Amino acid sequence: MNYRRLGKTGLMVSEIGLGGEWLERHTPEECKEIIAHCEAQGINILDCWMSEPNVRSNIGAAIQGRREKWYIQGHIGSTWQNSQYVRSRNLEAAKTAFQDMLDRFQTNYIDLGMIHYVDDPDDWNTIINGEFLSYVQDLKAQGRIRHIGMSTHNPSIAKAAVESGIIEMILFSINPAFDMLPVNGNPEVYFSNDFSTAVDGVSPERVELYQLCEQHDVGITVMKGYAGGRLFDAQRSPFGVALTPVQCLHYCLTRPAVCSVMVGFDNTAQIDEAVSYETASPQQRDYASILAGAPRHAYSGQCTYCGHCKPCPMDIDIAMVNKLYDLALMQPAPPASLRDHYHQLKTTGADCIGCKQCETRCPFGVKITERMRAAAALFSANTKE
Repeated sequence: MNYRRLGKTGLMVSEIGLGGEWLERHTPEECKEIIAHCEAQGINILDCWMSEPNVRSNIGAAIQGRREKWYIQGHIGSTWQNSQYVRSRNLEAAKTAFQDMLDRFQTNYIDLGMIHYVDDPDDWNTIINGEFLSYVQDLKAQGRIRHIGMSTHNPSIAKAAVESGIIEMILFSINPAFDMLPVNGNPEVYFSNDFSTAVDGVSPERVELYQLCEQHDVGITVMKGYAGGRLFDAQRSPFGVALTPVQCLHYCLTRPAVCSVMVGFDNTAQIDEAVSYETASPQQRDYASILAGAPRHAYSGQCTYCGHCKPCPMDIDIAMVNKLYDLALMQPAPPASLRDHYHQLKTTGADCIGCKQCETRCPFGVKITERMRAAAALFSANTKE
């Protein structure tokens, strides 16, 4: 298992995480088996947004005696009322639900205290300017949560959270189909059976969000990485082709700032399938060729950092140069840290000899040579300043 630093939290989290939602339909014994197998495979982060009491108790029993081996994403504002889940900003309800989570998990702290499910601008403004955020900050001051996170499906809300400087990491919905959603697009509508309307193209706001997170050192954990399994079925996929779990994971993990993908597991075989990502070949990870050959896609001309351009005769890490270049374009002048990162590369855009071998391999027709020259000029100019 590979581990990534979760932004400014400093936590080293496994690239594959455990999304707990599916555990709601399992017995205590089955939950224990799934969680133990995750741990044996090196998974060390789990997300529990669910307020249902039994699943919380089952998770708590499964990690008893091994709490220190897990980073827990626990959600604040996910409550259980009248025997059903209710997202609530009522402070008393949130406090009761949070204490219930601690009690059932048999712990006195949560690593990542997630402000739960903020998709509406009015909701965000109420939280950020009111008592709800004060409560979350008090939890951190008391050591009852270690870091403040937030879950959202809305890129504009996520961007506001990143720019606030308060939110240390986000849980965000990412997969190659969602990245083509318009701002505030409805995933259920998008995944309807009517594919008569062509995909419009990669959402610039989602691309900007990933770059902004990288720039502000706000780590991303991913939900909906498989789109509920619909991307595995050509008939249900908006692309008209099927992807594999490994390809979906690789897409997510090649987005800037993404550290871990929370995957829901029904059995140990599904855990092994996801963890096989760590030893998968480049061909097995390759989502780019599949998407480029799909009847409905709109990634043309845009670098997705897939690495398909390799190998380079000058050994340039083309995907990394492109990523740093895109980050640099977001601001008037690249900060020193970004410039230093570029110049610490063994080879840079300045080493490009213009052979264009990479361009013959790029599934999306990116003009790589032009981008290498532009990156070299940009970072060279800022070096001289």
